[in-house]
Amino acid sequence: MLKSTKLKKTLLVGTTTILVSCSGQNEIKMGSYAYDAEFLKKYGIEYTELVSADGNAKVMVIPAWQGRVMTTSASGDEGDSYGWINYRFISEGKPSTQFNPVGGEERFWLGPEGGPFSLYFKEGQEQVYDNWVVPAVLDTESFNIKSQNNNSIRFVKDTRLVNASGTTFDINIDRTVSLMSMDEVAADFNIQLTNDMKVVAYKSENKITNTGNNAWTKEKGLISVWMLGCFNPTSTTTVFIPYKQDAEGVIVNDEYFGKIPEERLIKENGIIYFKIDGLYRSKLGLPASRATSLCGSYDSSKGVLTILWCNLPETPSTYVNGQWGDQEDPFAGDVINSYNDGPVEDGSIMGPFYEIETSSPGAELVPGASLVHIQKVVHIQGEDKQLAPIVKKIFGADLDVIKTKFQ
Repeated sequence: MLKSTKLKKTLLVGTTTILVSCSGQNEIKMGSYAYDAEFLKKYGIEYTELVSADGNAKVMVIPAWQGRVMTTSASGDEGDSYGWINYRFISEGKPSTQFNPVGGEERFWLGPEGGPFSLYFKEGQEQVYDNWVVPAVLDTESFNIKSQNNNSIRFVKDTRLVNASGTTFDINIDRTVSLMSMDEVAADFNIQLTNDMKVVAYKSENKITNTGNNAWTKEKGLISVWMLGCFNPTSTTTVFIPYKQDAEGVIVNDEYFGKIPEERLIKENGIIYFKIDGLYRSKLGLPASRATSLCGSYDSSKGVLTILWCNLPETPSTYVNGQWGDQEDPFAGDVINSYNDGPVEDGSIMGPFYEIETSSPGAELVPGASLVHIQKVVHIQGEDKQLAPIVKKIFGADLDVIKTKFQ
């Protein structure tokens, strides 16, 4: 999976990399887009970039890693790199047969993860970590580039998967990542953006098609498009998610890894607040009855607002349940999820990182039929006075409340 490549000589000094070239010395700061680009080049990982006309907005996409968006920048090579990259795992160069956690701010997966129709456990296996295996098509297999230009890249992949109940799925995956302009973002979200804001945004259209001879049915299990984004946690980051107050049922499922303490999860006035610091492993999810199409995060130390949007079906739909083991209802799944990394029982930690995720409904498809899940990711970096009206307009939330909820 990881191959070596010839590269200019690099010296690691503290938390910066000094790139030595014929023209002299240029410092590349850790945390910048340029640092991550050089790091991936060093380990032979090829990527392609979607770049705005002025060069400020950059989206890095890696075909060999399922066409994932690895990271982005809103101010060129010197700008902050918004995606989380697992430097330790990549630098060790030891591929895993179970899961290769390289990171990346938008990766394509399929659900469900657990339960009787899991795609990550074999039939008859106990659903514990030692038996959990990410399908190769979602982990180590490359997606094929169908077309690309400066602003868009399209991938295709044919695969076959078998769930924990023995049902076979023949699938065509068709994924397109497109750079969004500031004008498109402003129009789509009905907000005002100014040239002194740093903005990078992209849209991914993720289509799965039933290429087999049998219909996909609830009786034998359904699959869903599951998009996961990994970002860097800080003590000043909060995930905030609007929810429908007038709906029935539980507001949030907060028991994926044990119930989340009250000081880390607050629900009030139609907004869920989730503390993101990479110090306490926890995950939450919003069911279809409560979820809107939105999720956000805000890092007040850097002034970075992240907006995550996905399309929702026009009619009530079934969502697959990803929890491991026995389930009361395999179709009581979530639409929006967020995860805060932290130490496991032995004290080790994969990241730290945090995730915000969206899922499509379960795909009840006859042969030849398709499901499309669309996601938009927007990063806006600016001053609080610029971001506050945007947060109010899109989420109906107060930026000052978000900033101080866990401080």
